[in-house]
Amino acid sequence: MVMAIVISVFSTHYFSSEQTARVIYPILKWFFPSASHRMLHLMHVGIRKLAHIIEFGVFSITVFQGVRGPRSGWKLKWAVWTLLIAIAYAGLDEWHQSFVPLREPRVRDVFIDSLGALLAQIVVWTYAQIHSNSSGATNTREKSLV
Repeated sequence: MVMAIVISVFSTHYFSSEQTARVIYPILKWFFPSASHRMLHLMHVGIRKLAHIIEFGVFSITVFQGVRGPRSGWKLKWAVWTLLIAIAYAGLDEWHQSFVPLREPRVRDVFIDSLGALLAQIVVWTYAQIHSNSSGATNTREKSLV
């Protein structure tokens, strides 16, 4: 729920492109003093899109934890439910932006948000594979010692 609230706050006019440019452009200009205005603009857009990927990645991981509940491990159906919830929330987020001054809904952003959720599920799956392999190796060693 907390991550959903964070995403909703990021969808307000306070985090519109115009507002974030006031902060990000000077920082980029300081790091890249010879960058053209076009390059600064492209970096700003890239940072904003990366923020979409990160916020929906974190959302996806937290939703997965809720879907999985007290069980451990990873199951495809948990990941699919997580992705469906993340995609639905991405659509809801864009719909919300249609009512916010200085914001506009974009289908492209739903795809970017969904990509962030999918990448996070790949990370969750990888973590589960590594964790189950290391647990299995430990259990095998323990059994052979007993």
